[in-house]
Amino acid sequence: MMDVSEMTPVEIQRAGLAVLARELGPVGFIRFVQQYELGYGDYTVERHQWLDDLTIDEVLSLVQSEQDMENKNA
Repeated sequence: MMDVSEMTPVEIQRAGLAVLARELGPVGFIRFVQQYELGYGDYTVERHQWLDDLTIDEVLSLVQSEQDMENKNA
């Protein structure tokens, strides 16, 4: 089993996808991935709605808060 305690979220995602591809094969892997919704809406418009009124300091503070929560839950 992999030691995920030192892995970044991106590394964990890549490792998970590699395991799925290996265990399910190409067709099973694609079928699995297709089960997830692609999303909806216009991200660019929505991003402007929630970011345009924020200062860079406020954005940085939000990012730091998210990182603090990730570290706390790790």
